Amino acid sequence: MKFFVDTADVKEIRDLNDLGLLDGVTTNPSLILKSGGKIADVTREICEIVKGPVSAEVVATEYKDMMAEAKILARIADNVCIKVPLTLDGLRACKDIRSDGRMVNVTLCFSATQALLAAKAGASFISPFVGRIDDTGWDGMELISDIRTIYDNYDFQTEILTASVRTVNHVKQAALIGADVITAPPATLKALVKHPLTDKGLEQFLADWAKTGQKIG
Repeated sequence: MKFFVDTADVKEIRDLNDLGLLDGVTTNPSLILKSGGKIADVTREICEIVKGPVSAEVVATEYKDMMAEAKILARIADNVCIKVPLTLDGLRACKDIRSDGRMVNVTLCFSATQALLAAKAGASFISPFVGRIDDTGWDGMELISDIRTIYDNYDFQTEILTASVRTVNHVKQAALIGADVITAPPATLKALVKHPLTDKGLEQFLADWAKTGQKIG
C-alpha cells in the first residue's frame, strides 16, 4: 500500500519524507488556504521534496476552464497529478488530460458507480471519501470494498486512493480490503506507529538496561 499525506504543510511533508514513509502528497483548495501560500509556489516546493505524485486541484467547474488550469498546474513539475472533481466535465477533462500523458486524480467520489465512470475515463487515481461517508451514518469502507470488486472484475488500472482518512482503523481496513493508496493527515500517519504495549515494553527495556551500568560504544 502506498502512503500519501493529505496536507500542504511543507514542514510536515519534509519530516514524513525524511522518515521514508511518503509515496506522494494530496492537496486541495482548503489545504492551500491553510498553508497561507500561493498554489504554484507551495506545489513546486512539495514536488521538490517528494518524488511521487503530488495532487494539485483545479477549481474550475467547466471543461474548457479545467483544461486551461490543468495546463498551468502541469507546468509546475513533472510529478504533478491533476486533481479534478467527479462531474461530467471533470470526467471529460480526465480523459483528455490522461491522453496527454499526465496523471489524474478524480476526487469527491461517494459511490461505486462514480468510481466506475472514473475508471472508464482512464483516471490514474479515484479518491473515495470514507470519513465523510461515515459522517452520514453509512460505512465508508463498504465503498472501498465495492470499488475493489468492480475494478478487479474488469481489470481497471485506476488505483483506489482512500481519502478522508481519519483513524488508524481506516488505514487498517483499507489495507485489508486491498486499496492501493491511502491519503491521511500527518497526525494520522504518525499515529500508525503507536501502541501502548510498545511504549511499555520500551520503558521496561530502558529501565533494565540502566541497571546494567553499560554503554554501547
